Amino acid sequence: MATRLSSTLLDDARQLLPGIVAIRRQIHVEPEIGLNLPRTAATIVAELEALGLPAAQGRSTTSVVSTIEGGRPGATILLRADMDALPLQEDTGLSFGSTIPGVMHACGHDTHVAMLLGAARLLADRRSDLPGRVLLMFQPGEEGFHGARYMLEEGLLDGPGAGVTGAFAIHISNQYEAGTINLRPGPELASNDTIRITVRGRGGHASAPHLAADPIVVAAQIVLGLEVMITRSIDVFDPAVITIAHVTAGTTTNIVPETAFLEGTMRTVSEATREATRGHIRRVVEGIALASGVAAEVEIEPGYPVTVNDTAFTEFVSDVAGELLGPDQVRPMPAPIMGAEDFSYVLQQVRGALAFLGGRPSRLDPLTAPQNHSNRVVFDEAAMATGAALYAAVALEHLARA
Repeated sequence: MATRLSSTLLDDARQLLPGIVAIRRQIHVEPEIGLNLPRTAATIVAELEALGLPAAQGRSTTSVVSTIEGGRPGATILLRADMDALPLQEDTGLSFGSTIPGVMHACGHDTHVAMLLGAARLLADRRSDLPGRVLLMFQPGEEGFHGARYMLEEGLLDGPGAGVTGAFAIHISNQYEAGTINLRPGPELASNDTIRITVRGRGGHASAPHLAADPIVVAAQIVLGLEVMITRSIDVFDPAVITIAHVTAGTTTNIVPETAFLEGTMRTVSEATREATRGHIRRVVEGIALASGVAAEVEIEPGYPVTVNDTAFTEFVSDVAGELLGPDQVRPMPAPIMGAEDFSYVLQQVRGALAFLGGRPSRLDPLTAPQNHSNRVVFDEAAMATGAALYAAVALEHLARA
């Protein structure tokens, strides 16, 4: 049941929406990639300072951490927004499109920052009645750079973050109707490891392949062998996905090259299957290479862990969202998504959840709407009021119940 503190949050967030939209567009125009995002961080710091909130930046990255101290003692909850963009040329036609060639906020992290800053204003307005503390985590480097891990290593959960009893993040997505909240308990997003395979054969003339040891043929067998391995070695109810997406070999039509290089991704939704699949990959690659008389090297670079939502916290977020928005706006996800998220690092240490905010504009067909990571993706900006209100409501309710 929503407390008195959160009963007006949605209306208040809608009043703040023009400012939330303005912040989002300011960040969208000048997107930045990776762990060092000076313009984005400066925008965040300025907004926090305007609210009278502290703003501490990271030592090795341009992360920003702030705390909202309540007027009464209590627990601490962490709210996260990631803030980096993608290496992609924007083709949306928006009036506030990216001005940085080859860089675009195609995953909606600009909306996450704007929503969390909106939530900070909602919470700051209520801080005298707040029982505890809200830790605001503005994180760079989510798109493959392990930004959350850097922040944890630098002491995010120490000092003001000590004793965090809950963690919550929102991710916008065009998979879902605008304004809806979508989440599930347990595994919600997959782990993501990078696979690199080098096949070392023996070069020669393409007219006499029997005098060479063709690594391309072996590489092709490895690709097919990995696909068969998935269907015959992995439980379909605890799945894995392997995609070899980059193949490089050879220089011209009449030379058998010495090497072939394969690169791809491995996704799983449990750590047990993740570890087992790594072993299966090595067995398939090394076995095919041995049978073919060539050598093969396998490198599996660890990516993000499985994102696992705490069951009780997920139920809590669903209840709060239902009270805030109406129960018909809360949609349970039937299965995990095979994308990955580095909020998983936080959820390994703190019970919490990540929820997906529907961002698909109503004018777009659900089957053909450009999705996150598309150069044409656009979001319904009105949904950001819902996200800001939910961030604040989850914080208020968690602290009231702790």
